[in-house]
Amino acid sequence: MATETEVRELLHQRGWRTAFTVAERVNAWAALVSAIERGYGDDIYEYTNDLYCRNWLHEAWLLLDEHVLQLWTPRIKALDARYKAATIDDGQALDQFHRLPGPDLWWWRRHPRILTGDLGRSLRSAGAIGADPDTACPPVSWDYGTALRKPGAERGLKALTHDLDSITVTLGAPMRRARAR
Repeated sequence: MATETEVRELLHQRGWRTAFTVAERVNAWAALVSAIERGYGDDIYEYTNDLYCRNWLHEAWLLLDEHVLQLWTPRIKALDARYKAATIDDGQALDQFHRLPGPDLWWWRRHPRILTGDLGRSLRSAGAIGADPDTACPPVSWDYGTALRKPGAERGLKALTHDLDSITVTLGAPMRRARAR
């Protein structure tokens, strides 16, 4: 197992355009998940490019020491759960535009549940089925920037928190006002 600095440099040497930090890639994954929940506005090529932040995290997790894994894994698991709730697993639509990697990179087999804009048109042309942004129900319940609780699945999680866009998001806890930092 390697330190974060060693992993950053190793992945950069393996072809990643820069020596990203774990925080940078986790924040990129959080931003993508949030965009998907709202209705992703860019095109198919930006979407596939944006998915690579999760690839970097996957590659880094195979190399990082246990301390870093323990620190970041809860946040990544929470983001993965939100991504799964906001997407549909059809295993094929993205394959029309980008060669899909191996099965352990599961996020490549999913597309946004809400199909809007250029991405929505492209995915529909490839046979994807999704919700219209005007009639779609959000995959999670928001209380205007306060606590977040997805009905059902996350009830078993205890006090899992992470910072997102300057608000505290708590999964598995009753809805309550989050304090701005």
